Amino acid sequence: MKLKQTAWMMTVAAALALTSLSAHADKKELVQKILTLQQAGLDDLSKTVAEQPARQLVGAVRQVMAQAVPEDKREATAKQIDAEVKKYMEAATPILRSVAAKMAQSTVGPMIEEKFSEDELKQLVSMLESPTLKKYQSLMPEFTQSLLEKVVAEAGPQVKPKAQQLEANVRKILDTATGGKLSGGAPAPAAAPAPAPAPAAKPAAKK
Repeated sequence: MKLKQTAWMMTVAAALALTSLSAHADKKELVQKILTLQQAGLDDLSKTVAEQPARQLVGAVRQVMAQAVPEDKREATAKQIDAEVKKYMEAATPILRSVAAKMAQSTVGPMIEEKFSEDELKQLVSMLESPTLKKYQSLMPEFTQSLLEKVVAEAGPQVKPKAQQLEANVRKILDTATGGKLSGGAPAPAAAPAPAPAPAAKPAAKK
């Protein structure tokens, strides 16, 4: 009798283990599907990371061109720089995209698997596969651009003078720190010290 009970318990335990393994495999499959559906977001992230140093460089280059490059050479110089930036983006973006996809598997994937139940993962997959959501996401760039244009048009006249004042103040600070090199002139001479007061006249000696 005990032998039969032991055999039955082992059978039940084995069945439960197989069920657990199957559920675990199902969750991993759902997580993988979610990561695949979010690939467009990873691509956007990769592009944004690649663009950051390029934007900073271009911003600095514009200042140098305005100050040091003759006007008749600026257009040709700008085209050369644009070509170099394009080559950088074409080389850097695939690297970042590949690393982002790899890191998503080892970081985001386990977090999703831990924090969502299998039923929640199924609901999430259904949401991400929804044609309505896909349409909304595809229109987000258009919505964002439209909003950005309105914000710039409305707030630009108020913000632009403040930005110009900031630029002027920073330029003045840098010009003073470089001894007038930024403006191409000599720094303003220090104010001459006020003349010392004349000594008080001595009283005439009495005869």
